[in-house]
Amino acid sequence: MRQMNMSILQKFSRLLLVVVVLLSLSCVGRRITKANVDEVAEGMSKKQVESILGPPTELDNKDFVIMKKTTYIYRQDKDTVTIVFKDDKVTEKQSTLTD
Repeated sequence: MRQMNMSILQKFSRLLLVVVVLLSLSCVGRRITKANVDEVAEGMSKKQVESILGPPTELDNKDFVIMKKTTYIYRQDKDTVTIVFKDDKVTEKQSTLTD
């Protein structure tokens, strides 16, 4: 019985390691390019933006009485991409990326 528990634990540990490695590779592999920033359009939702650019490096939320403002900031090397949402829709984007 003890040997069987050890075998299950070893298999679980290996599976967990594989999952962690795959998750870390998927996060590291994503690069922000001018082409994908250009795909982001006014009126897009946060989910749509994240499907193109991935999760932001930094996030700033502000709730005002009449609107909610969220700013996504993506940093990559010396470049910065800023996406501003008002009421969860893109209203502004700025980028220092060049071709």
